[in-house]
Amino acid sequence: MVCGGFACSKNCLCALNLLYTLVSLLLIGIAAWGIGFGLISSLRVVGVVIAVGIFLFLIALVGLIGAVKHHQVLLFFYMIILLLVFIVQFSVSCACLALNEEQQGQLLEVGWNNTASARDDIQRNLNCCGFRSFNTNETCLAACMKNGHNCPSCAPIIGKYAGEVLRFVGGIGLFFSFTEILGVWLTYRYRNQKDPRANPSAFL
Repeated sequence: MVCGGFACSKNCLCALNLLYTLVSLLLIGIAAWGIGFGLISSLRVVGVVIAVGIFLFLIALVGLIGAVKHHQVLLFFYMIILLLVFIVQFSVSCACLALNEEQQGQLLEVGWNNTASARDDIQRNLNCCGFRSFNTNETCLAACMKNGHNCPSCAPIIGKYAGEVLRFVGGIGLFFSFTEILGVWLTYRYRNQKDPRANPSAFL
């Protein structure tokens, strides 16, 4: 068996989909861990993470079944879906890496204004109140507010981590986007290869 043959393509595709399965289970596990330890109380944030994990798990399952059975239809749909995911993920990863500080601040402020439950988590965990300024009519769960101290605003504290997080997310997303295009290429090649154990007179 030479690498590039039927068995090698099949094994590489199976290994790639097992990697995607592990990543999807890791995403679901992180969301559950965040809820269990009280780090995340926003159902919207948890729901998005779990939805992404389930979506990735289903894609990996389709690819794994298609690779094991050499199923042409499953492999075709797997290849198309993976290509679309690659385009979206590559675009988002490049956007994350290209954002400057001003754009990061605007994006963070939009997210702050649209997620009340995540806002409470941030204020409690980072010990700050308000994004740029704090309105005394609003509630703040930070420890500094409970102790009667002057609480700093959250924008500078979040800004310190935002650049690092965006670079990390962009880098990870860019890495996985290249594994996705590798998966598309492997699937295309594998679909057009003949199973040596099959009937020699059968068509692909």
